[in-house]
Amino acid sequence: MPNNFTSDNNKGATGAAKFVTSTLGNTVGGLSRTVGGVTGAATRGIGDTITGATGSAGRPVGDGLGNIGSGIEDGAKRVARGVEDAGAWRK
Repeated sequence: MPNNFTSDNNKGATGAAKFVTSTLGNTVGGLSRTVGGVTGAATRGIGDTITGATGSAGRPVGDGLGNIGSGIEDGAKRVARGVEDAGAWRK
């Protein structure tokens, strides 16, 4: 009697599901990176502007905003990587 179950995980419904989730994962991951990068850069730019306009008096606020921007960007990169890994069925 033939065995209809195969150990190849890229056939049939599983293969189709992997294709769809991989495509979605890469799309959402790319968008997350883009949004995080733009938001991070904009926030750092605002921080630099505040520091430049106010000098040493505004430096703590400007540096704080710059650090927030870097944190947002780093967090978005981590989320993007997690989404892409999930889409590729990686642990």
